[in-house]
Amino acid sequence: MNCNNIDSSMFVQERQYDQVDREKVVMITCPLLLRVFCTYGRHHSLYDYQKGIFPLTEFQIYTWMDATLREITNLIREVNEDANEKSTTFDFQLIIPDKFSSRYIARDIGSTISSKKGSDDEKTLNQCKFVIGDYMDVCITPPSRTTNLRRSTGLRYRN
Repeated sequence: MNCNNIDSSMFVQERQYDQVDREKVVMITCPLLLRVFCTYGRHHSLYDYQKGIFPLTEFQIYTWMDATLREITNLIREVNEDANEKSTTFDFQLIIPDKFSSRYIARDIGSTISSKKGSDDEKTLNQCKFVIGDYMDVCITPPSRTTNLRRSTGLRYRN
């Protein structure tokens, strides 16, 4: 076989997760189902995920591996009016099924603040080592609650 006669269109390039163009490759790359569980002031207990019984605060997002924590924050704010208060904090955890038992493992992956840019805003699911089958637990803390926590614990911040 002569190498000069090979048509370059015969080769398919492998795409990486962080380079997905969502509008052009919808037919090539499928979105994934991200199951998100939100609560106020704290994360759900790992016990809440045991034995296939999940927290009732679930909503589902069809997204891609290159979705950022900022994009997920904005989607949460769209469906949850209470989370729209300025300077609301969103703390993200992955809830990962343990491969060797029926338990789950929680791993902190970052946080965002609704009205401020932060270092975790552009973190993607892929960068957080999300695997299809993991869940996301989000602790939503409005600024009024943060202020109350500071008062009750005696924490003071410099201005």
